[in-house]
Amino acid sequence: MDELRVGVSGHRLLADAGAVAESVDQALDRIGRGSALVAVSSLAEGADRIVAARVLARGGGLEVVLPLPVDDYATDFADAGSREEFTALLAAADPVTVVPPDPGDPSREAAYARAGSAVLETCDVLLALWDGAPAHGRGGTAEVVAEARLTGRRVEVVTVERAP
Repeated sequence: MDELRVGVSGHRLLADAGAVAESVDQALDRIGRGSALVAVSSLAEGADRIVAARVLARGGGLEVVLPLPVDDYATDFADAGSREEFTALLAAADPVTVVPPDPGDPSREAAYARAGSAVLETCDVLLALWDGAPAHGRGGTAEVVAEARLTGRRVEVVTVERAP
C-alpha cells in the first residue's frame, strides 16, 4: 500500500469541533483511498490535533514539525488539559522535528511561518481546515494554502467556522 503524507493547516478555535472531525473523516476518505496515511502536523490546538487524531484513529502515522522547542511551544496552549493532549499526541509521533530558528527573525510568528513551510515541504497533500478568510498573521492558514497552491501542492479544503 502506498503511503500518503497529509499536511495540515487550520484554525485553532473552531465553532464545532465534532462536526469538523466528521468533515475531516470524509476528506480523509476522499484523499486516502487505497493509501496508508501519515499526518504531518505541528499539533497546534484545533485543526492540527483533529487531523492528527483522526489519522491515528485509522491506524495511520504521525510526523510532527514544531515551530519551537517543545517546552517553549507548549506555553502557547490554553491550559493544562491542552498541554496534556499535546504531550499524548507527541508521544505517538515519529519523527518529531523542530524547525531551526532564523537568527535574522527569531519571532514566534516567523517560527510558525517556517513550520508551515516545513509541513508543506514534506507532505503530498495539504488538508486545510479553513474559513476562507485572510490570515490573521504570518504563517496563518491562508498563507500556507497560498504557498501550497503556488508550489503546485494538492490542497483539500474543509470549510470551517471559527469559534467566536
